[in-house]
Amino acid sequence: MIRPYALALASTMLFTGCGAESGSLPSSQSMSPEKVASIATTIKTKYPDLSSELRDKVLHTVVQSIDNMVFVEGGQFDMGDFGWICEYDEKDVCTWPCGQEPEQLCNISGKGDDDFVHPIKLSSYYLSKYQATLGDFDLFFVANGEPLYDEQYRKREDLKFRYQSDLPAPTKRWQEANDYCQWLGDLSGYVVDLPTEAQWEYAARSRGQHLLFPTDTGSLDYGKNFPIEDEEHNFPVGRFAPNQLGIYGLSGNSTDWVSDWYDDNYYKNSPLENPQGPESGTQRIRRGSTVLEAPLSSAPLIRRWATNPVQKYHTSDTGFRCAIQTSAPL
Repeated sequence: MIRPYALALASTMLFTGCGAESGSLPSSQSMSPEKVASIATTIKTKYPDLSSELRDKVLHTVVQSIDNMVFVEGGQFDMGDFGWICEYDEKDVCTWPCGQEPEQLCNISGKGDDDFVHPIKLSSYYLSKYQATLGDFDLFFVANGEPLYDEQYRKREDLKFRYQSDLPAPTKRWQEANDYCQWLGDLSGYVVDLPTEAQWEYAARSRGQHLLFPTDTGSLDYGKNFPIEDEEHNFPVGRFAPNQLGIYGLSGNSTDWVSDWYDDNYYKNSPLENPQGPESGTQRIRRGSTVLEAPLSSAPLIRRWATNPVQKYHTSDTGFRCAIQTSAPL
């Protein structure tokens, strides 16, 4: 049952102006009207006690989330720290291997868990062009009868900048991100999940190219494809230019949870085809970087972050984006 205070908050904060169910369905760029109608029926069946306004909002969110998926054609690439010249201009990055033999290159990352370069072959899949937003994450909680996180702080004028609907969704637990993606899958009928670590890196490197930064040019153009160096707060998920595949925000705002458990030796034991990560572990993996981290140490594509799957509070350091695990057209 929806808690009264959560429903009231949702009605006033999230859904002002959202029309009630009227028989009209949102149009989709990737799905047929029949598929959209099927999703609407699933939502009505799953949530009979929700208001028509809330069901309408859920439908629009699911349709938009599927439309935001970018098809990533599968292929083979070398995953891991492939090296870079020791000195470079991040604003005008050279083309790998920058006129040197690969064995002469310096490590990109200072950590050793990504040093082992290994071949990976991936099937095609879809990856969201945007990170899940705070607004969509709020809707997920409200639709499932859960209170909004940080409710006591959201009314404070000095903190409202932290709770804008187009910011990356802050998580407290890895499971929340995983549940959100599976929620989209349950309602849409597609197999939606967090991407694997290999899928994330392959897409961030624009299908496995030897790129240093996940931007449109492979270089950092501060203020245009990457935040300026003294920026301190998260920003809307689509603010800067996407990478070559059309995927936004792969570094410099909030990191992405991936589905894999962490093992510092996994790269040495990874299977060739569609690796899923270790079967178990104590930490999960984040990829990308946050707005507070120095770009030259954290923005490069190969950096891995081993993180406890349960944090002390909801933090913008740990965002996520979803993937559809299918090679077939939607």
